[in-house]
Amino acid sequence: MNLLAVLKVALKALRVNKLRTALTMLGMIIGVAAVIAMLAVGSGAQARVREQLAGLGSNLMLVLPGSTTASGVRLGVGAAQTLTEEDALAIALEVPGVVVAAPSLRGAGQVVAGNSNWSTQYFGTTNDYLVARDWPLAAGRGFEPAEMSGSGKVALIGQTTAHQLFGDADPIDQTIRVRKVPLAVVGVLARKGQNAFGQDQDDVVLLPISTARNRVLGQAQGRLKRVNAISVKAAEGADMKRIEEDIRALLRQRQRVQPGADDPFTIRNLTEILQAQEAASRVLTLLLGAVASVSLLVGGIGIMNIMLVSVTERTREIGLRMAVGARARDILRQFLVEAITLSMLGGLVGIALGVAASFAVGHFAGWRTDITAESIALAVGFSAAVGVFFGFYPARKAARLLPIEALRYE
Repeated sequence: MNLLAVLKVALKALRVNKLRTALTMLGMIIGVAAVIAMLAVGSGAQARVREQLAGLGSNLMLVLPGSTTASGVRLGVGAAQTLTEEDALAIALEVPGVVVAAPSLRGAGQVVAGNSNWSTQYFGTTNDYLVARDWPLAAGRGFEPAEMSGSGKVALIGQTTAHQLFGDADPIDQTIRVRKVPLAVVGVLARKGQNAFGQDQDDVVLLPISTARNRVLGQAQGRLKRVNAISVKAAEGADMKRIEEDIRALLRQRQRVQPGADDPFTIRNLTEILQAQEAASRVLTLLLGAVASVSLLVGGIGIMNIMLVSVTERTREIGLRMAVGARARDILRQFLVEAITLSMLGGLVGIALGVAASFAVGHFAGWRTDITAESIALAVGFSAAVGVFFGFYPARKAARLLPIEALRYE
């Protein structure tokens, strides 16, 4: 008996009791749908973390000033102004594996353009900041050397700030005012989106660090050129731990920190933090998939149970078929195809239900869900494997019946 004939016989046998067939398939439907939906939720979480990594910038470390104590009160990280532009230059030149080290000064307030105004944050920095953050320009240009050294009245603005101040108009060569200082917009930053903490990275204004120091922020720090942070980008494939230790050793030497004393600065490996989040998301995905797979196991047990009942009910039929010439392998193939058909039909319905459930979770819960071809292939392959595994024993039992005993079965 060829495979097509066996399939026709199997489908006919399954149609005899439609309700029992549907209930048997239900376990597979729920299992496959649960696997697809859970893997979609987990994949969405991983994709979100990868987007945050891309938005943050690859191989990025942030060097912040240390804390200080005033009247017995310990202030937080960044309270002590212990970093300078020279520190950033030293890191870029003396630490192997560092691509750029961009110093920055931070401020916040109202930015005015014509009759519009918007409260945002602004940073005084260098073009290296864009390199460190992997942040290209959507339009315009970066800062020129003369503007960096001469406190040029120019600015780069993010997409959110540009929209709030200029709407759909082109902001290039327009004038904005930051703390009453007029600045010409020479560039618009590409869209970054939210960072790992949910903050809009596109709501920003960048200025030359000399402009921020001398014209906008007015920090009276003399020739020390204090900065609020240094963004360090390491080369691709570099040992981030080693670079972090080299930076720590260099800054301790430059700031004459005594052995055993606490660091007057903090180094945060932001890439490492987000990679840990991605690893946690990956474990969550595997856990969700494993939990959902239990439903497939339960569905497989249901298939075995029904197939055993079917063998018992059709014992006389099996004996009759074997008496007129059917071979044991034909009987084995028939019942095995029935089990696989049950699992595959349940798998196909489960795919549709799982895709619908994934979209529903994304729509109503607001979670990101990513349905991948791998998750669908895994669910279908697992359902087929369940059909083979749990259908083999009943099929083998049917194939090993003796014709004379099967015909005498009451």
